[in-house]
Amino acid sequence: MRNLEKEILGYALKNAIEFGKADAGRIIPKLFQHGLKKEEIGEIMNDVKLIVDNVNSMTDEERKKEFEKAEKNIKTIERKEGELPELPNADGKLVFRIAPFPSGDLHIGNVRAFMANALYAEKYKGKLLLVIDDTIGSEEKQVLPEAYDLIKESLKWLGIKYDKKIIYKSDRIKIYYEYAEELIEKGKAYVCHCSQEVLKNNREKGIECACRQANEKEQLKRWKEMFNEKEGMAILRIKTDMQHPNPAFRDRVLFKISERTHPRVGNKYKVWPTLEMTWAIDDHLLGITHVIRGNDLLMESEMEKYIWDIFGWKHPEIIHTGLIKIEGTGEKLSKSKAQKEIESGEFTGHDDPRTWSIHSLKRRGLTKEAIREFIKEMSISSNDVTVPIETLYSINRSLIDKSSERHSFIYKPIELEIKGKPKIKLVYIPIHPEKKIKRKTKADKIFISEEDFKNLKGTEIRLLHLYNIKLGEKAGEAEFTSSENKEIPKINWVSENVPARVLLPNGIWAEGIAGVSIKSLKKDRVIQFERTGFARFDGKKKNGKNEVYEFWFAHK
Repeated sequence: MRNLEKEILGYALKNAIEFGKADAGRIIPKLFQHGLKKEEIGEIMNDVKLIVDNVNSMTDEERKKEFEKAEKNIKTIERKEGELPELPNADGKLVFRIAPFPSGDLHIGNVRAFMANALYAEKYKGKLLLVIDDTIGSEEKQVLPEAYDLIKESLKWLGIKYDKKIIYKSDRIKIYYEYAEELIEKGKAYVCHCSQEVLKNNREKGIECACRQANEKEQLKRWKEMFNEKEGMAILRIKTDMQHPNPAFRDRVLFKISERTHPRVGNKYKVWPTLEMTWAIDDHLLGITHVIRGNDLLMESEMEKYIWDIFGWKHPEIIHTGLIKIEGTGEKLSKSKAQKEIESGEFTGHDDPRTWSIHSLKRRGLTKEAIREFIKEMSISSNDVTVPIETLYSINRSLIDKSSERHSFIYKPIELEIKGKPKIKLVYIPIHPEKKIKRKTKADKIFISEEDFKNLKGTEIRLLHLYNIKLGEKAGEAEFTSSENKEIPKINWVSENVPARVLLPNGIWAEGIAGVSIKSLKKDRVIQFERTGFARFDGKKKNGKNEVYEFWFAHK
């Protein structure tokens, strides 16, 4: 791994000048442009944190002076904030499309390509079409009735503006049939009745299927017979070179039989097109000028080009973006996997925080502005990159910090018996470090978390905004100290309280108490629990016989 200290310093200084302080989470993604590999993130994090701490200790004048010297290390690589690379052949009216498959809500991983298309449509004042890719899918990846609305709600919340007329693939099946017959008549497609084992063997050896040999008239007859056959008995394949270097490209499937009921059209159709067949036809008929999609669809792009050439159609520009792995979200993000967990009862719904869906991020208190900026910072590149989820959190933090009031939450509280404590009726605590407004609370009873007591027992600590105490060895024991030393651990506390709990990103509830100041909160308000993190107030709910104030945790 190359030494990146100069680049880290440059980005840290720039970050601090723009946002008041540097944040390691916003610097790591920039370093991928300088050769950082995903497996090297752990090795470089210590250097990043040390440099960030150093920059944050500087005065504004020192930062500006140092940045004048360090700017040369980043200015030739970094584009202006939010600037997108120019697209090839961007003359005239550009038309883009987003084509989500309705198997669930959009999640933070797959929304990148949709956002990229939307941002380019904005940049070039082009047209963006929403094409719902609702072919029949597969047993593992089925169309869900509720997904139609989930997708539209997520796109609306994200501010992705598309043409008023939504296009549904399930409404266009007869169009695909017409072009299927044209392919057959041109001698470019055939009906195949071979087993999967025979097909796999033929592909590997580059052998033409016997079904392929029948003439066009016979193939059209077999095509019409497909509509009366059972699932799995026949498929329509495109004819390609059976010596093609990539076996997966050899005679790919265009249509298959499925007898599953479709959420929109019921059992009206049983012969269904593959997505690449529909894309090839629709990208031409809808006048798409630029297709922006992930590297995982390289094969589909090649198949589209092959079909366009058969019909003699002009090719739209295809731009492939690298795949994005977001570290810190647990397992690989998947709509289908999330749906299985919802059906099993493991997840509570499509907005369960473990789905990482757009609905779940919204409910946790993430802003659409943060998600849009997060996508922009990843840029449009053909290289696969790994981005820590902390980058999104960092962006969101900078957007909500100044508007988020400070409150107190205690997980697994224990009450302290403080010997010799002063008699203080009320304590006035700032609602924000940069605001003069304060909230008042009693300090007659003091509750701290069980974890803080266990970790710090026997030591002197400072109760945040209050006074110093020394914790005893037994649970709840403590004594007041007249020391004004503030260079000791500071812990959160609560006096007057109400039952509260916080839903964490891993789906577990953190049960505890919160200061009574949260009673004034309105639903959806995002606040910061001191020394805990940001959370969105989800409302007052029934928990058994009691009422409890519920919050969804956003991030630290």
